[in-house]
Amino acid sequence: MDWGNIIGIIAAALAVAIGIPLALRRRKKESSQKVESFLAHLQAMGIKVSLLEKGSEPVKTRQSLGQKVEGFIKVEGQKIDYIKVTSISSQYGVNFFLDYLVKKAGVRVMGSRKIAKTKLAKKKDSFIRGKVVDIEWKGDAYFSRELNYDYRLKDKLLQVDLNMVKEGITVYPEPKQEYARVRTGYVLPSPELFQAVDMIARHIKSVW
Repeated sequence: MDWGNIIGIIAAALAVAIGIPLALRRRKKESSQKVESFLAHLQAMGIKVSLLEKGSEPVKTRQSLGQKVEGFIKVEGQKIDYIKVTSISSQYGVNFFLDYLVKKAGVRVMGSRKIAKTKLAKKKDSFIRGKVVDIEWKGDAYFSRELNYDYRLKDKLLQVDLNMVKEGITVYPEPKQEYARVRTGYVLPSPELFQAVDMIARHIKSVW
């Protein structure tokens, strides 16, 4: 009997048994901090927001493997209706995202016309770590044209350090749930970035 191998197996099993609960606790703690920090940041900017209790989610969201909703924030007085903080786990760790949710306006049907996702493309003055000097929306032909023609939105976004907005900005229509979501990586938004996302939400409501 090779006691060295047996001890190694037992040690590995103990590491897994102890390590997984510790990792889950760390994720839970980090998730709570992310939601609370984001909420406090918006309140400090003068935006009226409140954290919804678990189980009172305003919309049902599709969950992929490794994805978890960490919190829903209700927004008042803006075109954005709610903000969802989401975590996605992989073998590389946990990443956090923000989904700015925009409900369908009025009683209009979200459409016989199918709408594709629309993403912000950045143009830099140099290939690596360059300054963003121009932007262009690409995706749904009609909606991207509406966003590209909004020069106030463009000016607002160019005031933001878009290199700090992880994962960029992408609009995902969710017609079955009657809302659209504007997704970015987790970042505490500057006033200009939040205003830009709210301007995008205004376009969503006018089109959809």
